[in-house]
Amino acid sequence: MKKEKISVSMIVKNESSNIRRSLDSVKGADEIICVDTGSQDDTVDIVKEYTDKVYYGEEYLWRD
Repeated sequence: MKKEKISVSMIVKNESSNIRRSLDSVKGADEIICVDTGSQDDTVDIVKEYTDKVYYGEEYLWRD
């Protein structure tokens, strides 16, 4: 039987005060994917400590 994988995806922005706690709560997942929509704090740097699947930059900015 094939083992199911658990993936966690998050859309984040300026969450440096909360992101560590959130990522710690899902660290047992097979993969964590974060899309940062324009943080101006150190959210992206913190996320990079947990996963290399962090997407940020001009093309990911939140647009209403």
